[in-house]
Amino acid sequence: MGMEITRAQYEQIVHCLPIQRGNVSLSNLSVLNAILYVAEHGCKWRGLPKRFGNWHTIYTRMNRWSKSGVLDRVFEQLQQAQIVRIKIEVVSLDSTIVKVHPDGTGALKKTARNPSANPEADGPPRFIWLPRMLERQ
Repeated sequence: MGMEITRAQYEQIVHCLPIQRGNVSLSNLSVLNAILYVAEHGCKWRGLPKRFGNWHTIYTRMNRWSKSGVLDRVFEQLQQAQIVRIKIEVVSLDSTIVKVHPDGTGALKKTARNPSANPEADGPPRFIWLPRMLERQ
């Protein structure tokens, strides 16, 4: 199971999370465990196991929590309660997601084959979570 938190552990930090209203398909506990899975395994959101639910729903909620400061409060509380002993320090996005018109780059026309046509040549994905263990057991 890895770094998933239990219902009892969740109850210690539930005050940090928004109250769920209406017809929601995923509980905050499920979303939090999915976020911890991505942090632990460094996988892409699309690589989340199906048991967590729809990856896009999880990503959307994580993004909203991140922008509103919820994730900062949750991770701080998880650390204070010594439930999870990691700290996410850096998130790096692949720069190839930024689209620039060829005229905007000022580069000469390429005559060589585009390396992106061969995914194996590009190496590992560049969307990286870098969790750091705060202490070793």
